[in-house]
Amino acid sequence: MDIGTPHTDTTDLRARWRATVAEAGAPADRDPEPYADRLLAAWAEPQRRYHTTAHLADVLARIDVLAPYAADPAAVRLAAWFHDAVYRPDRSENEERSAALAERALPELGVDAARTAEVARLVRLTVTHDPAPGDTDGEVLCDADLAVLAGSAQAYAAYAAAVRDEYGFVPDDAFRAGRAAVLRQLLDLPRLFRTPYGTAHWEAPARANLAAELASLPTSTPPSHE
Repeated sequence: MDIGTPHTDTTDLRARWRATVAEAGAPADRDPEPYADRLLAAWAEPQRRYHTTAHLADVLARIDVLAPYAADPAAVRLAAWFHDAVYRPDRSENEERSAALAERALPELGVDAARTAEVARLVRLTVTHDPAPGDTDGEVLCDADLAVLAGSAQAYAAYAAAVRDEYGFVPDDAFRAGRAAVLRQLLDLPRLFRTPYGTAHWEAPARANLAAELASLPTSTPPSHE
């Protein structure tokens, strides 16, 4: 998959959306297509470089792998659809606005209140990617979202470049400082991944990628006073 390149053919994503809505208990007389139209349009907005339909498809594919660990796979899949549905790289309230969008849209589709609340909770959890012990739905969503960190060196480089492109409005020095802080924060976590699969398959390569990126970031040279 080309990281950062939106899917132009959304046939598979639309089929997945229909299946997930049905799995979540929406009645057959509710048409899910207008919601797919709006969500896919949001995921393809021009300010996105990493948080595109390609990222959405990747997270959904990772959830397929991790679904046996989830208590409510349908809620996790719906949360994946909504977790970056609102995304502006210069704003901090994206997750909250994305959760609020789910809280409006899912009842219209006929998804029950309990599952709607779980989807919104999971979307908000992506602010920290820190699910509580025993929160298996949160573990699956967060692991699927962070699995990009464990890609090949080439895939990880493409991911890092796409993130930089999304923050193109940030000057280089400020971006490097902020990115380094994020990388150190991730590396300081006792565990990046919480599911057994994520721990076994993604933890080590993700840490290697993060450490390599951190080491590659150029440091600012103090101005000379000579």
